[in-house]
Amino acid sequence: MSMIYPTSWRVRILALSTFATLLIFGAAAFADEGEGPLNEAPPTGTTPEQVIQKFSAKEKVFKQARDNYTYRQSVKIQTLDGDTVDGDYQMVTDILFDDKGRRIESVVFAPQPTLTRISMTREDIDDIQNRLPFVLTSDELPEYSILYVGQQKEDDLDTYVFDVAPKQIEKNKRYFQGRIWVDNRDFQIVKTFGKNVPDIRKGSGENLFPKFTTYREQIDGAYWFPTYTYTDDMLHFKTGDVHIRQIVKYTNYKRFGSKSKIIYEGQELPPGQQKPSDQPPPPQK
Repeated sequence: MSMIYPTSWRVRILALSTFATLLIFGAAAFADEGEGPLNEAPPTGTTPEQVIQKFSAKEKVFKQARDNYTYRQSVKIQTLDGDTVDGDYQMVTDILFDDKGRRIESVVFAPQPTLTRISMTREDIDDIQNRLPFVLTSDELPEYSILYVGQQKEDDLDTYVFDVAPKQIEKNKRYFQGRIWVDNRDFQIVKTFGKNVPDIRKGSGENLFPKFTTYREQIDGAYWFPTYTYTDDMLHFKTGDVHIRQIVKYTNYKRFGSKSKIIYEGQELPPGQQKPSDQPPPPQK
Protein backbone atom coordinates (compact mmCIF):
# COMPACT_ATOMS: atom_id res chain seq x y z
CA MET A 1 0.00 0.00 0.00
CA SER A 2 1.20 3.49 -0.67
CA MET A 3 0.51 6.58 1.40
CA ILE A 4 -1.79 9.12 -0.25
CA TYR A 5 0.05 12.42 -0.56
CA PRO A 6 -1.18 15.85 -1.71
CA THR A 7 0.67 15.27 -4.99
CA SER A 8 1.48 12.17 -7.02
CA TRP A 9 4.69 10.29 -6.33
CA ARG A 10 6.62 7.74 -8.39
CA VAL A 11 8.62 5.00 -6.68
CA ARG A 12 11.29 2.54 -7.76
CA ILE A 13 12.55 -0.64 -6.13
CA LEU A 14 15.58 -0.29 -3.91
CA ALA A 15 17.99 -3.02 -2.86
CA LEU A 16 17.16 -4.98 0.31
CA SER A 17 19.28 -7.18 2.54
CA THR A 18 18.69 -10.91 2.25
CA PHE A 19 18.26 -13.73 4.73
CA ALA A 20 19.33 -11.72 7.76
CA THR A 21 16.28 -9.54 7.34
CA LEU A 22 14.19 -12.35 8.82
CA LEU A 23 15.27 -10.84 12.11
CA ILE A 24 12.82 -7.99 11.55
CA PHE A 25 10.01 -10.38 12.46
CA GLY A 26 11.60 -11.61 15.68
CA ALA A 27 10.35 -14.53 17.72
CA ALA A 28 7.27 -12.63 18.87
CA ALA A 29 6.08 -12.27 15.30
CA PHE A 30 5.45 -16.02 15.17
CA ALA A 31 3.81 -16.25 18.59
CA ASP A 32 0.12 -16.34 19.44
CA GLU A 33 -0.75 -18.11 16.19
CA GLY A 34 -2.35 -21.12 17.89
CA GLU A 35 0.38 -23.64 17.18
CA GLY A 36 1.75 -26.18 19.59
CA PRO A 37 5.22 -25.82 21.08
CA LEU A 38 8.12 -25.79 18.63
CA ASN A 39 10.30 -28.91 18.76
CA GLU A 40 13.74 -28.04 17.38
CA ALA A 41 14.79 -31.67 16.96
CA PRO A 42 15.70 -32.79 13.41
CA PRO A 43 13.17 -34.85 11.43
CA THR A 44 13.02 -38.59 12.11
CA GLY A 45 13.89 -40.91 9.25
CA THR A 46 14.69 -38.10 6.83
CA THR A 47 16.69 -34.90 6.59
CA PRO A 48 15.62 -31.25 6.23
CA GLU A 49 17.15 -31.24 2.75
CA GLN A 50 15.05 -34.25 1.71
CA VAL A 51 11.91 -32.62 3.12
CA ILE A 52 12.66 -29.47 1.11
CA GLN A 53 13.10 -31.46 -2.08
CA LYS A 54 9.86 -33.37 -1.49
CA PHE A 55 7.65 -30.40 -0.67
CA SER A 56 9.08 -28.22 -3.47
CA ALA A 57 8.30 -31.00 -5.97
CA LYS A 58 4.77 -31.28 -4.57
CA GLU A 59 4.41 -27.47 -4.72
CA LYS A 60 5.19 -27.55 -8.44
CA VAL A 61 2.38 -30.04 -8.98
CA PHE A 62 0.09 -27.98 -6.73
CA LYS A 63 0.80 -24.84 -8.75
CA GLN A 64 -0.02 -26.60 -12.01
CA ALA A 65 -3.17 -28.06 -10.51
CA ARG A 66 -4.46 -24.73 -9.19
CA ASP A 67 -4.04 -23.29 -12.67
CA ASN A 68 -6.78 -25.75 -13.70
CA TYR A 69 -9.28 -24.71 -11.05
CA THR A 70 -11.84 -21.95 -10.99
CA TYR A 71 -12.43 -20.14 -7.71
CA ARG A 72 -13.74 -16.94 -6.15
CA GLN A 73 -11.35 -14.41 -4.62
CA SER A 74 -12.82 -11.99 -2.08
CA VAL A 75 -10.67 -9.09 -0.85
CA LYS A 76 -11.49 -6.70 1.98
CA ILE A 77 -9.00 -4.08 3.22
CA GLN A 78 -9.66 -1.55 5.97
CA THR A 79 -7.71 1.25 7.59
CA LEU A 80 -8.36 1.89 11.27
CA ASP A 81 -8.10 4.90 13.53
CA GLY A 82 -8.01 3.25 16.92
CA ASP A 83 -10.92 0.81 16.78
CA THR A 84 -12.79 2.85 14.17
CA VAL A 85 -12.73 1.85 10.50
CA ASP A 86 -12.02 5.01 8.50
CA GLY A 87 -11.41 3.51 5.06
CA ASP A 88 -12.53 0.44 3.13
CA TYR A 89 -11.68 -1.39 -0.11
CA GLN A 90 -13.55 -4.45 -1.39
CA MET A 91 -13.26 -6.55 -4.50
CA VAL A 92 -14.86 -9.92 -5.32
CA THR A 93 -13.53 -11.63 -8.43
CA ASP A 94 -14.33 -14.96 -10.06
CA ILE A 95 -11.25 -16.63 -11.55
CA LEU A 96 -12.65 -18.51 -14.54
CA PHE A 97 -11.89 -19.84 -18.02
CA ASP A 98 -13.41 -18.67 -21.28
CA ASP A 99 -14.78 -21.01 -23.95
CA LYS A 100 -11.26 -21.39 -25.37
CA GLY A 101 -9.81 -22.48 -22.05
CA ARG A 102 -8.02 -19.20 -21.33
CA ARG A 103 -7.83 -17.90 -17.75
CA ILE A 104 -10.02 -14.83 -17.19
CA GLU A 105 -11.11 -12.70 -14.23
CA SER A 106 -14.69 -11.54 -13.77
CA VAL A 107 -15.36 -8.83 -11.18
CA VAL A 108 -18.69 -9.54 -9.45
CA PHE A 109 -18.58 -6.96 -6.64
CA ALA A 110 -16.56 -3.76 -6.38
CA PRO A 111 -18.11 -0.91 -4.39
CA GLN A 112 -16.48 2.50 -4.49
CA PRO A 113 -13.40 2.44 -2.20
CA THR A 114 -13.39 4.81 0.76
CA LEU A 115 -9.65 4.63 1.51
CA THR A 116 -8.25 8.09 2.16
CA ARG A 117 -4.90 7.47 3.86
CA ILE A 118 -3.51 4.77 1.57
CA SER A 119 -4.04 3.71 -2.04
CA MET A 120 -3.93 0.30 -3.71
CA THR A 121 -0.96 -0.09 -6.05
CA ARG A 122 -0.16 -2.42 -8.93
CA GLU A 123 2.14 -4.36 -6.59
CA ASP A 124 -0.67 -4.77 -4.03
CA ILE A 125 -3.01 -6.27 -6.61
CA ASP A 126 -0.28 -8.56 -7.94
CA ASP A 127 0.64 -9.70 -4.43
CA ILE A 128 -2.97 -10.61 -3.64
CA GLN A 129 -3.22 -12.68 -6.79
CA ASN A 130 0.20 -14.32 -6.81
CA ARG A 131 2.10 -14.00 -3.52
CA LEU A 132 -0.37 -14.12 -0.65
CA PRO A 133 -1.04 -17.73 -1.77
CA PHE A 134 2.74 -18.32 -1.63
CA VAL A 135 4.11 -21.29 -3.59
CA LEU A 136 7.70 -22.50 -3.38
CA THR A 137 8.34 -24.91 -6.25
CA SER A 138 11.47 -26.81 -7.21
CA ASP A 139 11.96 -24.26 -10.01
CA GLU A 140 12.02 -21.37 -7.50
CA LEU A 141 14.11 -23.16 -4.88
CA PRO A 142 17.47 -21.70 -6.07
CA GLU A 143 16.19 -18.16 -5.40
CA TYR A 144 15.65 -18.76 -1.66
CA SER A 145 17.60 -19.49 1.48
CA ILE A 146 15.68 -22.04 3.55
CA LEU A 147 16.43 -22.74 7.21
CA TYR A 148 14.94 -25.69 9.07
CA VAL A 149 13.44 -24.46 12.37
CA GLY A 150 11.84 -27.57 13.83
CA GLN A 151 8.56 -29.48 14.10
CA GLN A 152 5.26 -28.12 15.32
CA LYS A 153 1.63 -29.13 15.71
CA GLU A 154 -0.64 -26.96 13.57
CA ASP A 155 -4.24 -27.75 14.52
CA ASP A 156 -4.48 -31.51 13.84
CA LEU A 157 -1.46 -31.58 11.53
CA ASP A 158 2.13 -32.45 12.32
CA THR A 159 4.36 -30.08 10.38
CA TYR A 160 7.96 -29.25 9.58
CA VAL A 161 8.75 -25.55 10.00
CA PHE A 162 11.12 -23.56 7.79
CA ASP A 163 12.21 -19.92 7.58
CA VAL A 164 12.44 -18.62 4.03
CA ALA A 165 14.07 -15.53 2.51
CA PRO A 166 15.30 -14.53 -0.95
CA LYS A 167 19.03 -14.97 -1.50
CA GLN A 168 19.12 -11.66 -3.31
CA ILE A 169 16.67 -9.08 -4.60
CA GLU A 170 16.60 -8.67 -8.36
CA LYS A 171 15.24 -5.48 -9.86
CA ASN A 172 11.53 -5.55 -10.72
CA LYS A 173 11.00 -8.89 -8.96
CA ARG A 174 9.10 -9.57 -5.75
CA TYR A 175 9.59 -12.32 -3.22
CA PHE A 176 8.19 -13.86 -0.06
CA GLN A 177 10.06 -13.67 3.24
CA GLY A 178 8.90 -15.39 6.41
CA ARG A 179 7.96 -18.82 7.75
CA ILE A 180 6.21 -21.84 6.23
CA TRP A 181 4.64 -24.95 7.80
CA VAL A 182 4.86 -28.17 5.74
CA ASP A 183 2.60 -31.16 6.44
CA ASN A 184 4.82 -34.12 7.32
CA ARG A 185 2.66 -36.66 5.44
CA ASP A 186 1.56 -34.89 2.26
CA PHE A 187 4.67 -32.68 2.02
CA GLN A 188 2.71 -29.60 1.06
CA ILE A 189 2.74 -26.13 2.58
CA VAL A 190 -0.31 -25.75 4.84
CA LYS A 191 0.41 -22.34 6.39
CA THR A 192 2.50 -19.26 5.58
CA PHE A 193 3.44 -16.26 7.70
CA GLY A 194 5.54 -13.33 6.50
CA LYS A 195 5.49 -10.49 4.03
CA ASN A 196 6.22 -9.74 0.41
CA VAL A 197 9.46 -7.91 -0.27
CA PRO A 198 10.97 -5.53 -1.02
CA ASP A 199 9.19 -2.49 0.38
CA ILE A 200 9.52 0.32 -2.13
CA ARG A 201 10.98 3.65 -1.06
CA LYS A 202 12.27 6.42 -3.29
CA GLY A 203 12.60 9.98 -2.08
CA SER A 204 9.27 10.91 -0.51
CA GLY A 205 7.42 8.04 -2.20
CA GLU A 206 6.69 4.88 -0.25
CA ASN A 207 4.96 1.61 -1.08
CA LEU A 208 4.89 -0.62 2.02
CA PHE A 209 3.61 -4.16 2.40
CA PRO A 210 2.10 -5.73 5.54
CA LYS A 211 2.80 -9.05 7.22
CA PHE A 212 0.15 -11.70 6.55
CA THR A 213 -0.85 -15.25 7.43
CA THR A 214 -2.23 -17.60 4.77
CA TYR A 215 -3.96 -20.87 5.61
CA ARG A 216 -4.56 -23.75 3.21
CA GLU A 217 -7.18 -26.47 3.18
CA GLN A 218 -7.23 -29.77 1.34
CA ILE A 219 -9.32 -29.64 -1.84
CA ASP A 220 -10.58 -32.76 -3.66
CA GLY A 221 -8.67 -34.87 -1.16
CA ALA A 222 -5.43 -34.07 -2.96
CA TYR A 223 -4.25 -30.47 -3.00
CA TRP A 224 -3.66 -28.02 -0.15
CA PHE A 225 -5.03 -24.83 -1.72
CA PRO A 226 -4.99 -21.40 -0.04
CA THR A 227 -8.40 -20.52 1.38
CA TYR A 228 -7.86 -17.67 3.84
CA THR A 229 -5.35 -14.84 4.32
CA TYR A 230 -5.43 -12.49 7.30
CA THR A 231 -3.49 -9.28 7.94
CA ASP A 232 -3.53 -6.99 10.98
CA ASP A 233 -0.46 -4.78 10.80
CA MET A 234 0.87 -1.24 11.20
CA LEU A 235 2.53 0.34 8.18
CA HIS A 236 5.19 2.84 9.25
CA PHE A 237 5.21 5.61 6.66
CA LYS A 238 7.50 8.60 7.08
CA THR A 239 4.47 10.82 7.49
CA GLY A 240 2.79 8.60 10.07
CA ASP A 241 1.61 5.10 10.91
CA VAL A 242 -1.41 3.49 9.26
CA HIS A 243 -3.14 0.50 10.86
CA ILE A 244 -4.54 -1.83 8.22
CA ARG A 245 -6.62 -4.98 8.36
CA GLN A 246 -7.02 -7.27 5.37
CA ILE A 247 -8.94 -10.48 4.70
CA VAL A 248 -8.66 -12.45 1.47
CA LYS A 249 -10.81 -15.53 0.94
CA TYR A 250 -10.39 -18.10 -1.85
CA THR A 251 -13.56 -20.17 -2.17
CA ASN A 252 -15.62 -22.36 -4.52
CA TYR A 253 -12.69 -24.28 -5.99
CA LYS A 254 -13.84 -26.33 -8.96
CA ARG A 255 -11.75 -28.34 -11.35
CA PHE A 256 -11.78 -27.17 -14.98
CA GLY A 257 -10.99 -29.94 -17.45
CA SER A 258 -8.86 -32.90 -16.50
CA LYS A 259 -5.28 -31.66 -16.78
CA SER A 260 -4.43 -31.54 -13.09
CA LYS A 261 -2.74 -34.58 -11.57
CA ILE A 262 -0.32 -35.61 -8.86
CA ILE A 263 2.99 -37.27 -9.68
CA TYR A 264 4.58 -39.04 -6.74
CA GLU A 265 7.88 -40.87 -7.26
CA GLY A 266 7.16 -41.10 -10.99
CA GLN A 267 3.65 -42.47 -10.55
CA GLU A 268 0.49 -40.59 -11.57
CA LEU A 269 -2.15 -40.76 -8.86
CA PRO A 270 -5.89 -40.07 -9.13
CA PRO A 271 -7.44 -37.18 -7.15
CA GLY A 272 -7.98 -38.12 -3.54
CA GLN A 273 -4.94 -40.40 -3.32
CA GLN A 274 -1.82 -38.71 -1.97
CA LYS A 275 0.80 -41.45 -2.28
CA PRO A 276 1.05 -45.23 -2.64
CA SER A 277 1.38 -45.64 1.11
CA ASP A 278 0.60 -43.49 4.09
CA GLN A 279 3.40 -45.13 6.03
CA PRO A 280 6.30 -42.86 7.05
CA PRO A 281 9.49 -43.15 4.99
CA PRO A 282 11.95 -45.83 6.11
CA PRO A 283 14.88 -44.71 8.26
CA GLN A 284 18.05 -43.78 6.45
CA LYS A 285 20.85 -46.31 6.52
